[in-house]
Amino acid sequence: MSILSKLFPETLFPRKLSADAEKRLRLAQARAEEALIRAHVDNALLFVDTLATDVGYERALDIYVRELAVPEPLAGVVVTRALVALGEALAPDAGTTAEQAAPMPALRLDEAAARRRRA
Repeated sequence: MSILSKLFPETLFPRKLSADAEKRLRLAQARAEEALIRAHVDNALLFVDTLATDVGYERALDIYVRELAVPEPLAGVVVTRALVALGEALAPDAGTTAEQAAPMPALRLDEAAARRRRA
């Protein structure tokens, strides 16, 4: 018998969590994942707006995902939600008024294409 087994018996630190602790852990994990996705989407939209004069929004999202090394399942969710936010900024839902919409900076999505046309 080792010394550690006397100090930390299995009865004090069980390897399996209780059902209640497991539920709380899953809820905390879901909240953390959602906060991470929300932060990525906000940053991706800012990135798109920053690069709007140089590249289109699809290319900017690709660059964002690649440069930040966002893993694939998360990258798809971030890009999809960013595209939804961009779509809502361009064509808001018929039932949503401008006052009800989430505040977003003015997006300059056409500037890259207009700049290429002028050049």
